[in-house]
Amino acid sequence: MISKKQIKIVVDIIMSIALLFLMAFQVTGDKYHEWIGAGMLLLFVIHNLLNAGWYKALFKGKYSIHRVIRTIVNLLVLVAIILTGYSGIVMSRFVFDFLPISGGMALARKMHLAGSYWAFVWMSIHLGMHWNMMIRKLNTKRTVLINVLRIAAIAIAVYGAILFGQAEIFRNMFLQNEFAVFDFETPAVLIIFQNLAMMSTWIFIGHYLSKGIARKQ
Repeated sequence: MISKKQIKIVVDIIMSIALLFLMAFQVTGDKYHEWIGAGMLLLFVIHNLLNAGWYKALFKGKYSIHRVIRTIVNLLVLVAIILTGYSGIVMSRFVFDFLPISGGMALARKMHLAGSYWAFVWMSIHLGMHWNMMIRKLNTKRTVLINVLRIAAIAIAVYGAILFGQAEIFRNMFLQNEFAVFDFETPAVLIIFQNLAMMSTWIFIGHYLSKGIARKQ
């Protein structure tokens, strides 16, 4: 029988993959972007239901610095997803086109532009702060394998940071750019890999931020 923990892992993996494709609009196009986004919203609801205990414990127990940071990151993920999902529904031309929504398109477009990148960053940091759970599943006795994977992860994270800067994503996050610019000439596989590299950058930051805070407690 499949355990709740296994379901959580599967949901998180699918959400991570969906996030990579959501940030590759030039690969999916309007229609599939909306369907993947709708699927992400559904998975996010399932994810929160599976982790309902976190909400119940929100006002219980002591708050260490580590718990404070993780709580803030979790809440920022929640806000970013809600804003991105809402704005996506308002702008929908396929999945939610049946809803009687009129007006607010200009605001929704800006909200979606900034919110999607903030969601990408905060979700990646959130994933990084829980990365230890995945690392523990590896056989730590295989030090050579671990070191190779660590070096590869660092290299990909550095590459992702360079891509993040070159794409001027921070300008989109703070609405200094009114429109997102998409590269329709780069092969789809490379675009997904580049998104993975940028995700790795923030996973790396979240992971080592979490480790650094934990060591000081």
